[in-house]
Amino acid sequence: MPAETDVLTLTLKPKEEDRLFAGHLWAFSNELKEVPKVEPGGLAVLKTAGGALVGTGFYNPHSLISFRLLSRGLTDAGEEFFYERLQAANALREARLGGERSYRLCFGESDNLPGLVVDRYEDVLVLQVLAAGMEKRLDAVLNALERLLKPKGIYLKNDHPARVLEGLKAETRTARGEVPDRLTLSVDGLQYAVAVGGGSQKTGFYFDQRENRAFLAPYFKGRTVLDLFCFSGSFSLTAAKNGALETLGLDSSGPAVELARESAKLNGLHETCEFDEGDAGEVLESFASGAQTTQPDFILLDPPSFVHSRKHLPSALRAYAKLNAAAMKCLPRGGLLATSTCSHHVGRKDFMDMLRSAGMKARRSFRVLSVRGQAQDHPVLLAMPETEYLHFALLEAV
Repeated sequence: MPAETDVLTLTLKPKEEDRLFAGHLWAFSNELKEVPKVEPGGLAVLKTAGGALVGTGFYNPHSLISFRLLSRGLTDAGEEFFYERLQAANALREARLGGERSYRLCFGESDNLPGLVVDRYEDVLVLQVLAAGMEKRLDAVLNALERLLKPKGIYLKNDHPARVLEGLKAETRTARGEVPDRLTLSVDGLQYAVAVGGGSQKTGFYFDQRENRAFLAPYFKGRTVLDLFCFSGSFSLTAAKNGALETLGLDSSGPAVELARESAKLNGLHETCEFDEGDAGEVLESFASGAQTTQPDFILLDPPSFVHSRKHLPSALRAYAKLNAAAMKCLPRGGLLATSTCSHHVGRKDFMDMLRSAGMKARRSFRVLSVRGQAQDHPVLLAMPETEYLHFALLEAV
């Protein structure tokens, strides 16, 4: 354990400590009395203007998020520190997920490990490192994960745009052991073909929608389902498993569509599930015009994030509203729309206001059946609204 004199000391400006003492883990550059020009990613001790200890964390003078809190006390952020934090994070998932072996093991700030995302794919782990301080301690993190789970391989998928803000380069590589090009996972009773490397989205699978898929299961029976931005096909496969008459999953990524088709075959659902490459807007326009012989009565929208900074929020909300309005126009009375957004810049109120705007654009009336969020393996830190990013609603046309 380092003494305070062994590490850099940062001081907050007066009256800037309340948010941190309430549980937030970031201090921004404009909240610091001084921003020393040192190498990014080192440890620093943060104090209030009055000299009270806030805690120890990573410091990056080149980032707007200058300080990321690791501990309310002093820590050396060594292998044992990471082992204890990761052990606690994994125990939380094991207690809640009933024997599942694929899940988000670590969700950064929500697990008191800012800048670190770890997904478990049974015997393979996939990491995203989003902070310079975590990058400097990567070996300690990898050692801790090997001790904890003894994985066959660990893959680094460091291609997230947030790395640019930390001055980090993009890289994807196998860090430990062996990682095959394709994995087959069992998630909630379904088999999935997954590719974790290359140009795969996120780390290769959307664990954050796990509980929303389960929630929708009883609504699929007897429905004709259109699954837009389907990626791995998890909503389509869940629909087919639970009595959908037919499903059409569309995605702009050819590789994603191939994996979805492979997953359908793995589950014997390939006669019910069709997957194609296509543009969501064009397909919705085709259905709305009556050009298609079969009309959906259940539409799923899970688009990528349209907003990567707060300044782009208004234009992003207009784009979301346009997309949702197009889907609403296609549904008959009694039809269902399950729709999501996945950016922490979009709040719950923004999301619901956007859906109201979409209904007005479509000149259609909808009943809200449920409003939900991200899965339990993506916990939300109460004091950090930034950790809540997924908003999900099920609407019924009336």
